[in-house]
This record gives sequence, structure tokens and C-alpha cells, in this order.
Amino acid sequence: MKRISLRAGLALGLGMALLPAAGVSSFAPAAFAQSAPASAVSAPIQTLYAALDKVQKSSASFADRVQIVGPAVDQAYDLDAVLKASIGVRYQSLSPDDKQKLLSAFRDFTIARYISSFKPGAGARFTITPKIEDSPIGGNKIVNTFIGSDDSQPGTPVSYVMHNGASGWRITDVLLAESRISQAAAQRSDFSSTLSSGGVSGLINVLERKVKTFSQG
Repeated sequence: MKRISLRAGLALGLGMALLPAAGVSSFAPAAFAQSAPASAVSAPIQTLYAALDKVQKSSASFADRVQIVGPAVDQAYDLDAVLKASIGVRYQSLSPDDKQKLLSAFRDFTIARYISSFKPGAGARFTITPKIEDSPIGGNKIVNTFIGSDDSQPGTPVSYVMHNGASGWRITDVLLAESRISQAAAQRSDFSSTLSSGGVSGLINVLERKVKTFSQG
């Protein structure tokens, strides 16, 4: 039986501590049931999880899976906000052109990471809890989910910080495990170190190498 590589899939940072891998199972659509007020907040996550379930059940090529997961990532994430938080104060000093180039590479990395982690046959089970939490940051919400298996319930906790902007509710951070480790905060030192040593082109090169590795896995 195949096992899903949650450690690679959920560790957005390039060098942060990784989570234990969860098991596999069939997808559980009933877990997506939400109350009406919560549905708009959790809808982007439902879209993302549905796309991940679809690629797990397919035998499509990596490029074809990009076409499935890519639009779901665009709908679910505010990638610009995630990238900004991941880079920190240095982000403000980047040129518009550098910001756009980094965002494109970061998007490709995010999509490839998910595809590599949720491979065909992985069969992870996604569960979204119905209760939406208020975030300590004003106006934001937290959606709690689990990724696990029938024999490993409830699975690995994965929570999403949601912000309501011009495009509706979008993910601006992912909180991992019971301790709710912020991906953006955890990877900030990695991004900062790479930017200091290699500049924007250095960070783009690192992200592109990661994409290449994911595409071959």
C-alpha cells in the first residue's frame, strides 16, 4: 500500500522541520459539509482538496496534473501575501519586476510540491472541520482540517489562516501540527538566507530546482 508524503507536501519552507507522514485512505466527500456561514470561508480549501483528490485518482502526466492543481491553488491561496510574509521586511525593497518573477517561481513551486506529495494512488483522506475559528489577527479566520487515513484518524492537523480580500476568502498562511507552526514564519529564515547570499535570482533558482525535483518524483 502506498503512503502519502505529507512531510514534503506540507513543509512549504525549504528547510523547516517536517511532519510525520500520514497514512492513506479513500476520499471522504461528506467531510466537506459546512454550515452556510462557514461555507464561503472554507470553499477555497474545498476546491484545493478536491483537486488533490482528483490527481490522486488519475494516471495523468505531471504536466496534466499541473493543469488540475494549478487553478485550485490560484483559487485557494493569496500567494502574493504568503510570499510577502515568507520574505519579510526585505520584500518591500524588491522591485516590481523582481516581485513578479519571484511570485511566478513561488506559484510553480507550490503547485509542484502538492503534485509530488499527492501522487496517483496516494489516496489521502481530507477532512474539514465545520467550526470556523476567529484568528487573533482582526478579521481573519482559521479553518481546521486533517489529512490522514481510515486507520490513522483524525490524521495530521493542518489549519489555514483565511483573509477576506477583493477576491474573496483566500489562504494567507498554513499552520502545521498541534503546535500550529506557521509555514510562512518557518520558511522566512530560509528565504532570507538565500536572498542574502544569492539575491532574487538565487531564490528563484532554488525554487526552480525544487520544481524539477518534484516533477521527477
